Amino acid sequence: MTGRLPYFSAAEPPSGPPAGPGRPLAMAHRGFSLAGLENSLAAFRAAVDLGFSHLETDVHTTSDGELLLFHDRTLDRITDGHGRIHDLTADEVRRVGIRGTEPVPTFDELVTAFPAARFNLDVKDWRSVPSVVAAIERHQVHDRVLIASFSDGRRRAVLKQLSRRTASSAGTLCNALFLVLGPLLCVRGLESPVRAVLQRALRDVDALQVPVRYRAIPVVTPAFVHRAHSLGLYVHVWTINDPAEMHRLLDLGVDGIVSDRADLLKEVLQARGQWD
Repeated sequence: MTGRLPYFSAAEPPSGPPAGPGRPLAMAHRGFSLAGLENSLAAFRAAVDLGFSHLETDVHTTSDGELLLFHDRTLDRITDGHGRIHDLTADEVRRVGIRGTEPVPTFDELVTAFPAARFNLDVKDWRSVPSVVAAIERHQVHDRVLIASFSDGRRRAVLKQLSRRTASSAGTLCNALFLVLGPLLCVRGLESPVRAVLQRALRDVDALQVPVRYRAIPVVTPAFVHRAHSLGLYVHVWTINDPAEMHRLLDLGVDGIVSDRADLLKEVLQARGQWD
């Protein structure tokens, strides 16, 4: 594979498994909390304490421009507050608690609390594009960030405004294009033009972060992984919480797994000799 950006190597100190041959990337999905304290500093601390160097999280922006770590558009599902984040000020959000206990953290707090960690940032809304750019530039964490989004438009908008390259994963359209056109790489006479189309479409993509299947459509297959690797792309699979499925995917050669169960993922990698 090509384009080994620093994000894909082990963070320092090397407490977790480095990316590369025989060392899949282990990503803690919204941190690690069996109590459901997702995207809280407590959850990220628990993942780091387990030895995880790569933390997956989501970002939204308040009405006054504060970049927060939060998955949903609204506070309602997992906090004791209500309302859409982009309608609220940072001070208003500070008054609520995740599951009524943990504060909603800012990106600044995350970067400061875990100076050796790396962050998979899912940009959830257009308001967060300038906020993400400003935060990355402010902390100069280009080498420690991967920009993700279901929207390739949002993802590319962030990349275009950064002063230097960060890692990035494909959005929905780019993933779908690869899924549809990828099989044509094996068709005689079509391989070269299809490869050229995919390389251009995925020119700013380092990883395909995908589910095992989309509805009834299988996504992660041996052929999918092989084709991605032939184009120099990593394959990361989300969100895998079953150890048997983790083993199966690792046997297929995937390059990373995103999991809510950081504890189980670590045990699987330890059993395979893929965790130091």
